[in-house]
Amino acid sequence: MRVCFQIISFLLSVNFYYQPLRAQDPSCCQHAAVASPCKEACDQLATIKSESRLKHLLQRLPSYCPESMNELWVCINSTLPGVSRITDSWVGLGCCELAISAECRRECRQASSKNDITKVCKKVTENSLYSCITKNEMGSTCCSYAGRHTTCREYCQAIFRTDSTPTVSQINAVKDYCQSQSPQLVNCVSNFTKSYPIRSPIDSLYCCDRAEATHCQVACRRILRTMNTEHEIMEGLINECGSQPLPQEPMWQCFLGSSHPPSPPEEETPHPAKMDCAKLHCCSKANTSLCRDMCQEISTNWGSQTWQDFDQLCEYNPVETELINCLADVREPCQLGCKDLTYCTNFNNRPTELFRSCNVQSDQGAMNDIKLWSNGTIKMPFMNIPVLDIRKCLPDMWKAVACSLQIKPCHSKSRGSVICKSDCIDILTKCGDRIRFHEGQTPERICEVLSPIDDPERCIPLHIYLTPSSLGNNVVEEVIHPCNPNPCPSNHLCQVNRKGCLDEVNCQPYLCVPGCKLGEASDFLVQQDTRIQVPTRTGPSGCYEVCTCGPSGRLENCVEMPCVDTNKPCNAGGEKKSHGTAFKVDCHKCFCFGGDAFCSTRECLDGNSDEERQHFTGLPCNCPDRFVPVCASNGRTYPSACVARCMGFQDSQFVFGQCRLSNPCATKPCQRNQRCVPKYRVCLSKSSDCHQYECVDRPAACDKNSVEPACDTDGLVHPNVCQLQQAGKTLAYMGHCQDVCRKPKQVCGHNSETYNTVCDAFSDRVAVDYEGPCHAVGAVSDAPESACSLIQCPPLSTPGCHPVTPPGACCPICASMLQILWNQDQMNTFSKLNKDQPVTVYDILQILRLHVSVPQCDVFGFLSIDSELVVLIAPVDHQPTQLQLQACSKEAEKIDSLINYASPTLVSQVPLSAFLASEITTSSIHSSGAALPSPLPPCLCFILGLLIAAVPGFHQL
Repeated sequence: MRVCFQIISFLLSVNFYYQPLRAQDPSCCQHAAVASPCKEACDQLATIKSESRLKHLLQRLPSYCPESMNELWVCINSTLPGVSRITDSWVGLGCCELAISAECRRECRQASSKNDITKVCKKVTENSLYSCITKNEMGSTCCSYAGRHTTCREYCQAIFRTDSTPTVSQINAVKDYCQSQSPQLVNCVSNFTKSYPIRSPIDSLYCCDRAEATHCQVACRRILRTMNTEHEIMEGLINECGSQPLPQEPMWQCFLGSSHPPSPPEEETPHPAKMDCAKLHCCSKANTSLCRDMCQEISTNWGSQTWQDFDQLCEYNPVETELINCLADVREPCQLGCKDLTYCTNFNNRPTELFRSCNVQSDQGAMNDIKLWSNGTIKMPFMNIPVLDIRKCLPDMWKAVACSLQIKPCHSKSRGSVICKSDCIDILTKCGDRIRFHEGQTPERICEVLSPIDDPERCIPLHIYLTPSSLGNNVVEEVIHPCNPNPCPSNHLCQVNRKGCLDEVNCQPYLCVPGCKLGEASDFLVQQDTRIQVPTRTGPSGCYEVCTCGPSGRLENCVEMPCVDTNKPCNAGGEKKSHGTAFKVDCHKCFCFGGDAFCSTRECLDGNSDEERQHFTGLPCNCPDRFVPVCASNGRTYPSACVARCMGFQDSQFVFGQCRLSNPCATKPCQRNQRCVPKYRVCLSKSSDCHQYECVDRPAACDKNSVEPACDTDGLVHPNVCQLQQAGKTLAYMGHCQDVCRKPKQVCGHNSETYNTVCDAFSDRVAVDYEGPCHAVGAVSDAPESACSLIQCPPLSTPGCHPVTPPGACCPICASMLQILWNQDQMNTFSKLNKDQPVTVYDILQILRLHVSVPQCDVFGFLSIDSELVVLIAPVDHQPTQLQLQACSKEAEKIDSLINYASPTLVSQVPLSAFLASEITTSSIHSSGAALPSPLPPCLCFILGLLIAAVPGFHQL
């Protein structure tokens, strides 16, 4: 449920007596009949924590509980946040307890009007009191337009009785119940809600300094930064500070005193978070100006009544599919796996399928939908669909429909969650109540609006969910989902634990890391210290700023980016391509961005003659496929000087030899009081130097709470690199030490670099091509033969696997591969904004790892010799099962889709926002493959995932 930190509203709503505050008081539900759809929906309302789910159910609650149930509705609307429990004889009586002085409180209680208190209660010192009275006076004016309409007046008063931000349900209730009785009242309320200020818990941090006890000050800051709901904050403050919320105490007086806290100094002013920047990312995807404008309204003006109009006009508009899917990504990102459902049981045990909303609330919601539809009508925001008795007419199909619409299977190609058109037509043809159809309604026309897609790869075929999963309960050990359901607090992100633990006893397969919401109205979190690209609030489409997720839990230090002209087309071979369009020119992958066409530099085979094919090497500029490596200034090893020159490097910008075989510290580039540490990296930005070393100060003390295991050359593990260096050791590789890597055994990585051990390669996020030092290069484009024919490739990791061969590599691998086209100019800009720190391939791979949700799969990658970013999502077990390979393929498809649709869940992150387009190649298992190995125990599987399965033959990953 959405939270706006208004301590004053909470205190008013409980009349200064501490009580637990929930979404809605369960006692209200006693007014509904036992075992009725209304009772079940009401009970569910009391437990919901998600703002979007609460909004969804509140909008539909009148369908379960009609307005005639007056006692129920009066109770619900008097217990939801923002509704006072105080009865008032004059408009200021409920405010009297906010007075600071006892004399003013006494005078206020005895007064009959505001004029009676002005002599005793001074506005300078009693600001909270007068603010409360002014608001109540405004409410009295608006609600007086209700006349004799009691229900309308109740809904109106619910908005004004406290100082909290009105909820969406309260605003919609006023509009629904008062529009026909009193348009004046609706306009009056609308003018108020549109201008009402929104607050965040962080806005009141300065109040903590006014607590008398030091321990209370510290606890107060921690509580405001880590807790979201008014209930949590109040409970935490009372428990930690040991005092009741009395306005006479300085800290509580501060919370109650002003709706506008003092502004911090200009250089410390954080980025305003009074919007949903994640949703704002999506608005540019609207195809109609109407939906674009409404999208911006609901993303920047919380409490707006535009939500209902948006649902009716845009949510089911077939031309707005891209916009709706983008918003769905923000609200409920696609995640692998579904389990523990008690009603939609056919959706359980599906670890390699994507779902948006596999949880208990959706399971209950599907059951409630079925009970509601059993009344004979399916109510949509813009139409009602009459149906026959669904308990008798295809009941299993209707259950599959309800569960699909709630659980939301998510197809990676379209990311949509609509049932297939043929299923929709079939079920309405057989079970639609034709007699009650409105004029012109037919199953075909209805489904054209609700389910316009019939491609089984882009819609939900219901037959899949008419029977239980064929996997049963025996797949739990093979593919696990540590972050689904999310075990972390609401202000923390859940990440797969790939670092391992020094204390294996209490080791968890997940980590909870602090994050920032992309706006106060957003549920979308990004990790602390990350750099985020968000649309500007006032600029035109294509204007962004880059912000940092700060320790306060908010976006800070925002810097504007150069605006992109999204209206300028690209010229592609005489054709005009609009901004954001991917297209092909010969064998080149291209993308139009701000009027410029960015294309891959692949070598194309123009002719088809035998002679041309015979001389085609598949390398840039058709260079010979000899391996005479050179190290370029970007830190990348190219197979020859010819290839390096072809990719734009001057002779002065490369030296012969592999980059990792040189000693970057040989020239002693660091100061005397510093230590030079090799730091090999491949840089994607050209605006800064790409040093292959790092000058580090000799630390006096290391952060013992930082756990990033590092293995030294003696085979000893240290909690982090700092402690390793402090011990005078040399880093061998990151991660736990592996017995198999104790003795050097050279391997060749996909980046044409020779590594001493497999562990060394894997810690660099590079997968292994073949054993031994690098001495050959594979084709980038299709070529009949290459020098790789002399390489002895190891057997595939999984029998029957249909592998992929990364560009420039020699050996195939059982993995899924993304080839990503990226924007060099943006990479340079990001580097400049980050104090000229280079953007590296390793940086990008580490961020992409956060988007892979199963520990049985991991991310590897490299910059190809023709400048594409190659990303491999591969199983970490040395003998992966078919299910694990499928899970990795599905993770790759998910990321590929997020890139190609520019989903804010991925491209809001810097530097991933420089991604333009992606091509995917996935591995699969032939049905004739040999028998698969039995699954590993969950603990062993988890450990193997953390240690990256460093065993002989790891080139198979």
